[in-house]
Amino acid sequence: MLGAVAYALYAYISQTGTSWPAAPQLNNYTRLFSKAALKWLWNTLFICAMAMLLTSVTATMAGYAIAKKRFAGRALIFSIFVMAMALPKQVILIPLLKEMSFLSLHNTPWAVILPTVGWPFGVFLMKQFAENIPGSILEATRIDGAGEIQTFIQIVLPMVAPGIGALAIFTFISTWNDYFLQLLMLNTERTMTISVGIAKLQQEMSTDFGLIMAGAAIAAIPIVLIFLIFQRFFTRGITIGAVKG
Repeated sequence: MLGAVAYALYAYISQTGTSWPAAPQLNNYTRLFSKAALKWLWNTLFICAMAMLLTSVTATMAGYAIAKKRFAGRALIFSIFVMAMALPKQVILIPLLKEMSFLSLHNTPWAVILPTVGWPFGVFLMKQFAENIPGSILEATRIDGAGEIQTFIQIVLPMVAPGIGALAIFTFISTWNDYFLQLLMLNTERTMTISVGIAKLQQEMSTDFGLIMAGAAIAAIPIVLIFLIFQRFFTRGITIGAVKG
């Protein structure tokens, strides 16, 4: 693994990418930015940010409703979400493509954003956090005359804030790395993400490893920063189901 990292470090400062550079330079970055890399990066950040925001909102509301509300079909709905977690996304890629084409959203950022909004794992995760909210607190707010919206905003959201943080990070990373969905939905250079754009740099007869490694280095920076800043939420999300001794 260290060898692969070392190769990446020198490949993006080498003109050929296949030998140790005699004179390290950053020309690969200049060439990369001339190929709409900034547009690709912006597209990716916009898609991930919107997916993170919308998924956090919908999953928190759904998880809270399933955990604390009593209504017909509650167990069935949660079972459907759990079963959907075991369903590979590749199985539904073609139906998603047809659906986005029917809605005239193909080759737009929303073709990647909308399929992530109902992420089953997000609902499952937020249900686990919502179950930790004491029922006595919710009952006290109702006795005080608070409505459902007021209770959700003032009581529920602060108490599940760590879960929302964990879900936001999971969603951002998952959307950023969802290459197949991006490749299927975004085919024009104007709408490409950084992952699809880097893949398109590979030519049929030759591959510019220096250019590709420079793109890979840029693509990795946001993920590393997000993880370093919010790793406590990330760890909390991973250990939510752990058994306490």
